[in-house]
Amino acid sequence: MSLTTSSTPQGFSAFITNLGIRDTTDDFVVIKSAVPCVADGVFTQSLFAGPSVTISRDNLKDSQAQAIVVISKNANVANGAVGIADAQEVLQLVAAETGIAAHDIVIASTGVIGRRYPIEKIRAGLSGFGKKLTAVDFDAAARGIMTTDTVSKLATRQIGNANLVGIAKGVGMIEPNMATLLTFFFTDAAIEANSLRSIFRSTIDKTFNCLSVDTDTSTSDSAVILANGLAGEVPLEDFANALQEVAHELVLKIAKDAEGATKIIEVTVDSAINYAQAKKVAKAIVNSPLVKTAIYGADPNWGRVAMAIGKCETEQEINSEKVVIRFDNVRVYPDTLSPENLEQLRQIMSQDKVHIHVSLNIGEAAATVWGCDLSEGYIEINGKYST
Repeated sequence: MSLTTSSTPQGFSAFITNLGIRDTTDDFVVIKSAVPCVADGVFTQSLFAGPSVTISRDNLKDSQAQAIVVISKNANVANGAVGIADAQEVLQLVAAETGIAAHDIVIASTGVIGRRYPIEKIRAGLSGFGKKLTAVDFDAAARGIMTTDTVSKLATRQIGNANLVGIAKGVGMIEPNMATLLTFFFTDAAIEANSLRSIFRSTIDKTFNCLSVDTDTSTSDSAVILANGLAGEVPLEDFANALQEVAHELVLKIAKDAEGATKIIEVTVDSAINYAQAKKVAKAIVNSPLVKTAIYGADPNWGRVAMAIGKCETEQEINSEKVVIRFDNVRVYPDTLSPENLEQLRQIMSQDKVHIHVSLNIGEAAATVWGCDLSEGYIEINGKYST
């Protein structure tokens, strides 16, 4: 997706380059606003969270930021005091070039854990970049934050006179815990801080926090939104709907591009006691290696879904005799499947997107989560990730 001038938020500029962090593709992105922004962010809860997360979390305490820095292909995690110093130096370098205070800059990093930034290359590459800032190319920015992604991920919506754009990266080490992977949203809509925080966190919880590729929570997960207000106020409901649509679109792009994936899995659990229960059961299904591999091979072994529900042993309200399991519109439990039904199920599981629908029939709450199948490609990619 390419943005036109009319669909790009006002007031944002960027510097996108290769600093030699890993290869010849762009690996460093700065996006700044001409004016201070109302901002919010959610981050990984990993006990190994890197300096990018801890510093950015602190910088956003006042709900304000004016720029985002993204370093790709190096997570700067588990490097001790030197890693903290390197992250702080990057912010000081960007601050000096842009005139923005370091505490008004968010930093995010993604890539290999346990390797120090090539700080001398970064110093050299950032010298004088403040004079090279240009109107932001969000397509290029989406490419610049990629690691093992095979395609860039961008989505946009218009809200009255305002525009909203979201970019994301991530294809592996994805199991949300507050946020997931790296995703950034930019808008010229004017949104009050408390409203932005409420809408943003609700959106993340129902989209990115409902995504799982491989059950592994990254040490660097970051989701941040900047709203500079240059287009004026918009109806909050319209903004919330647009943000939900952009986030959902990005989630599906990530699931489709997940490491080694060939199919998207969408799991809906309804008639649960509450949302938390519905989400827990849905995650148990989408995260099951046996469910994932059955879908990869289009093997109509629906019993693996029943197994995944059954291992949610703390959910004592669930009664297996009340549960109904469907693949699209084919009911596989408690019905007895004929050979024709099994062939129909095989065809459903051969599609690019496989929808599993479970009704617990014990309440009124529902949740939908997204993931992908598991193929030999995942092992191939991750068996050689750091080399």
